[in-house]
Amino acid sequence: MSAHKKLTTDEKIHAMAEEMARQALAGNEPLFQVPSRTLANVNFNEVKRIVELGEGKTAREFFNLGQSKKYMQTLLVAEACKRLVAAGKTNSIRDLYYMTKHTIASTRDNTFESQDESDPIIEDLEVTLDSLREELHLFASNKGALVGDLTVVDGGDVIDCRRMGTGGWSVPSIVEPDVIQFREHEAKFVLLVEKDAMWRRLNEDKFWKTHQCILIHGGGQPPRGVRRLMYRMVNELKLPLYVFVDNDPWGYYIYSVVKQGSISLAYESRRMAIPSAKFIGLSSADVEKFQIPSEVTIRLEDNDIARAKEIMAYPWFVNNKVWQKEIQRMLSSKVKLELEALSAKGITFASDEYLPRKIKDKDFLD
Repeated sequence: MSAHKKLTTDEKIHAMAEEMARQALAGNEPLFQVPSRTLANVNFNEVKRIVELGEGKTAREFFNLGQSKKYMQTLLVAEACKRLVAAGKTNSIRDLYYMTKHTIASTRDNTFESQDESDPIIEDLEVTLDSLREELHLFASNKGALVGDLTVVDGGDVIDCRRMGTGGWSVPSIVEPDVIQFREHEAKFVLLVEKDAMWRRLNEDKFWKTHQCILIHGGGQPPRGVRRLMYRMVNELKLPLYVFVDNDPWGYYIYSVVKQGSISLAYESRRMAIPSAKFIGLSSADVEKFQIPSEVTIRLEDNDIARAKEIMAYPWFVNNKVWQKEIQRMLSSKVKLELEALSAKGITFASDEYLPRKIKDKDFLD
């Protein structure tokens, strides 16, 4: 096999198992290296503008009593994933927990006591093999919906996202090119909406049709499937992405994760983070700019203030004067806004006035 050939997921798992066997047959202690998924091993790449995992690694050793169980659990999960890949089948992360759970012979100990044990092992395997969870044929429950000027092929079925009714197309957990393919589209941009309620308002108002866009939501913090799909739409369809979230620290954080990547998934930023994403709102300046009634603002709680200050200190925000001003303005006003506050200006105000004006004026934060 050529040294330059990219290994398939199946080949990566096989190579890992071969290395374990080689070490044991040579009389050496079986071990493998797991990249460290800690805050201390996360860096912000100023050039790429994404969060990345550093070079730090920890050894997982078979003969180390403190690590032997996780060693065994990792190989169990790897073996189960290899079976899924070989069979061309997918399974939920919940099902994988049951696939790999059993009582160890001659003991009363189980391989896994709860899913809280198996989920981190999946992440360890991802980063060790440099493979997405989805490439290991594992999925999570669908969370998020899409509607708009786009046709996709989902598992061989042609889906016209212009004809998905009030509920939209349920975005699957696995959206890799071998499962989801893009067909024709007339979209000019992608709009990520934080909440299902506002997404439904915009869908009912046919905002996506009037403004030729793709309307998507992730039910709060967008899950991996939604983030991967948006990444593909931006990079393959060459569409800009606008992020429409609450004017509070949690909305800012959603934008930050979409744009730079998350600390917990830093090892996948290069396949999920979208540095070109623009923040369309809600901005702390919008109360005055759009004359939003003060009655619909919400007082900041102590945890909001603490979270805002944490976000201001992020490396990708700390030297950004625009964002420092934005967050400081919210802190000074001592109030936050939810997307639904726009309804105080009229049922269709977000669709008819707020978003069109923001887009026309290119009133974004970057």
